[in-house]
Amino acid sequence: MTQLSKTDPPGPDGTPPPGPAEVKRSGAATGVPDDEFAFRVTRRPRPARWFAVLAAVLVTVWLGYTVVVNPNLHWDVIADHQFDAVILEGLWVTVQLTLVSMTAGIVIGVAVAVMQLSENPVLRVTASAYTWFFRGTPLLVQLIFWFNLALLFPVISIGVPFDGPKLVEWQTNAVITGFVAALLGLSINEGAYLAEIVRAGIQSVDPGQREAGATLGMSNRQILARVILPQAMRVIIPPFGNQFISMLKTTSLVSVIAGADLMTVSQHLYLANFEVIALLMVASLWYLALTTVASVAQHFIERRYSPGAAPLRRRMLTNLVPGRTGKGAAS
Repeated sequence: MTQLSKTDPPGPDGTPPPGPAEVKRSGAATGVPDDEFAFRVTRRPRPARWFAVLAAVLVTVWLGYTVVVNPNLHWDVIADHQFDAVILEGLWVTVQLTLVSMTAGIVIGVAVAVMQLSENPVLRVTASAYTWFFRGTPLLVQLIFWFNLALLFPVISIGVPFDGPKLVEWQTNAVITGFVAALLGLSINEGAYLAEIVRAGIQSVDPGQREAGATLGMSNRQILARVILPQAMRVIIPPFGNQFISMLKTTSLVSVIAGADLMTVSQHLYLANFEVIALLMVASLWYLALTTVASVAQHFIERRYSPGAAPLRRRMLTNLVPGRTGKGAAS
């Protein structure tokens, strides 16, 4: 079939060249069927893929059937305890631990990341030592340490250092409860990991962005808040979401210090009624529900901060122009 380009010259009598429809008709007039010029694309058969799908379905059905009909798994106990008041109280403690620990971890992480990128060598060394220590020691060890802080410091006091007069004193055991020890351990440990995430996000922003902010007369704090961090969020948000989901499950370690979380109350219940597997299933279902909600929220947040997202462009424009509203930025 003849192919025509936009530069084909007109005919001898000045008429324009024939269009694609006319060429198609002229090709049909030659007696050659149009099907002769069509390409038929067929997919290559993939028997291994179908075999893998069939095997996965069979294994899933077999596992589900085995769990459902297993006489040793007492579904009636699971149903009775799924919304038990004690379980719900432990669930609320787990949510509190996650939210407060992540909030404190974000504050610590941003501060430590800025210290790591500072020109002050003392701040850089201090921040590096913090991340090195708390990322290098197990979280379980840190939790047990904070819970037993009274063995090292029986009294917490505020006053003149080096055995000077004390203004206020508290018994350490009265202050560092299981919940407080869990908050300290989770927050400080999480701050070390989030510091590396924030540092990587800040370093992913083109250095020219900082220079552009400086030419507009912004201070270093304004450049960080209005220029650097909004752009770094595209890199920071995905691992932040993963850390939040991980924190929901990591709170189960608090059970070793009796933190009254979901795992702790589940252990107390199955130690009383000996329904170990049933109570573990109850806790697992709640953890799955929490992580599913967090995963959905992470998906929408990542879409908001995805590259080229209109809300992000409007927000950055609003931040760059002082006194300009979001409505004006959008226009």
